[in-house]
Amino acid sequence: MNNTGKVKKLKENRVSSIVLHNLLIGVLAFIWLIPIVWLVCTSFSAYSGMNTSTFFPEKWSAVNYAKLFHPDTVAQFPQWFMNTFIIACFTCVISTMFVLMVAYAMSVMRFPMRKPLMNLAVILNLFPGMLAMIAVYFTLKSFNLTNSYAGLIMVYSGSAGMGYLIAKGFFDTVPRALCEAARIDGCTEARIFWNIILPMSRPIIVYTVISSFLVPWMDFVYAKMILNAGISANYTVAIGLYKMLDKSLINSYFTQFCAGGVLVSIPISILFIIMQKFYVEGITGGAVKG
Repeated sequence: MNNTGKVKKLKENRVSSIVLHNLLIGVLAFIWLIPIVWLVCTSFSAYSGMNTSTFFPEKWSAVNYAKLFHPDTVAQFPQWFMNTFIIACFTCVISTMFVLMVAYAMSVMRFPMRKPLMNLAVILNLFPGMLAMIAVYFTLKSFNLTNSYAGLIMVYSGSAGMGYLIAKGFFDTVPRALCEAARIDGCTEARIFWNIILPMSRPIIVYTVISSFLVPWMDFVYAKMILNAGISANYTVAIGLYKMLDKSLINSYFTQFCAGGVLVSIPISILFIIMQKFYVEGITGGAVKG
């Protein structure tokens, strides 16, 4: 076989491989989208209860979305949304600062016990946070912080600095000559961090902000454990929507639950689409060095 034939065969194999990969991705994407399409379609159903006999509703209506914004004793979606948004915003700011400051310290600064602390953080991250639920609850209860947003924000933000590894990997790519030159000019570590490192780290900041915002926005377990007074107006979106699935309520509120699920996904989807470029750059930049 001459060189031309070999090149042609390699091209054919490459095309076949690309087609198979794309076909596999397409099949997986289709499977992944089925429950999302079902949720959206069910949210426009005119029937208020669960209907599993047909994939698409027999009668279509937008009444479920209108009902969400007319609160009753069970569904108080606007209040739940606002509660979750406030918690997510405070958690996002605090967690982002914790992550970036810990990542900077571990990447740029040199101090005793640095490597043992890094190893300890990695080991602790191997254990699921749910193992500490009971201890966290009784600690908050002893300080009278249960059934309060402050306690919930503390729980979400408290261990945020442990997830510093990706941000540290990004900071490792920042030229050390810049930091050394700033120190020679008399800059403190705080000024180097705020005026030199952060302006160069927009991708990892965006990644950290989105990740920090997602935690309280999507969490159910800790919110349910801490906000356990049973007052509907104090619920987060996750707790409120779960309440609609109660055995006594599901036949009247299931399609409202689906509509709420669609509305909750919209803000974070818009945020991710706008920030997608920086989000991907933050992940890839943080994966260069460990």
